[in-house]
Amino acid sequence: MKFNKITEQPSNYHHLEQMETIDVLTNINNEDTKVPPAVARVIPQIALLVDQIKKRLMDGGRLFYIGAGTSGRLGVLDASECPPTYGVPATLVIGIMAGGDEALRNGLEEVEDSEDAGWRDLEAHGIAAKDVVIGVAASGTTPYVIGALQRAQKRNILTGCIVCNECSPVASHADYPIEVVVGPEFVTGSTRMKSGTAQKLVLNMISTAVMIGLGLVEDNQMVNMQISNNKLVDRGVRMVMQQGSIPDYDEAKALLLRNGSVKLALQELLRATTSKDNGA
Repeated sequence: MKFNKITEQPSNYHHLEQMETIDVLTNINNEDTKVPPAVARVIPQIALLVDQIKKRLMDGGRLFYIGAGTSGRLGVLDASECPPTYGVPATLVIGIMAGGDEALRNGLEEVEDSEDAGWRDLEAHGIAAKDVVIGVAASGTTPYVIGALQRAQKRNILTGCIVCNECSPVASHADYPIEVVVGPEFVTGSTRMKSGTAQKLVLNMISTAVMIGLGLVEDNQMVNMQISNNKLVDRGVRMVMQQGSIPDYDEAKALLLRNGSVKLALQELLRATTSKDNGA
């Protein structure tokens, strides 16, 4: 199949500046409804990548997201939410974007044009054979990402990608490509819109499925989450009350704070119950 840059095709809408606000919003929403079906079509490809990531993380590897612009920011966002949500170290899932931290807040679009910079950024983290690198690039043509994946493949490091065009240069250097084609954007070429939404959904799916596979979720609960603020403490207390059958809020809170996580609190409760049942 020939590479067709759908992300740059003209919008299906014209004279946006003449639309009433309600029409702008309605049309954006209509376009957004095309994203979930596009993601659903590539679930088999997502599953293949997730299974490979789980194997490598269980073997001591790490997961890297690498991208530029909106795509890079989305990867950094997903990586940064893994430690508080699942209690994993910040070194397990790492988001890297062209231009570094400054580019998270400021548009430094020119930094994505170097094919060497992406690999240098991965090397700064000690990238190794057990790791996984996922390139996140809506267009599938970002040199920063292409260079990183190309060099990773040469060193037998597993690669994947999340792109929004088929048969792109980025996908050609991914062992497990995920191509979510959502069509032209409402504002021509503005891939922070549907393409960015699609990438966010896929990133959510990858990290969540991987963390579940690593045993960091029990039933439907984030039992390993960091209890780092009042909201999360309260959530954790209610989880301990529910799963530990503790009716008293303060008792459950003391148990949670003493252990630092829902999982450890429930383990202490189980030990105490077992000891009591054994007559110790």
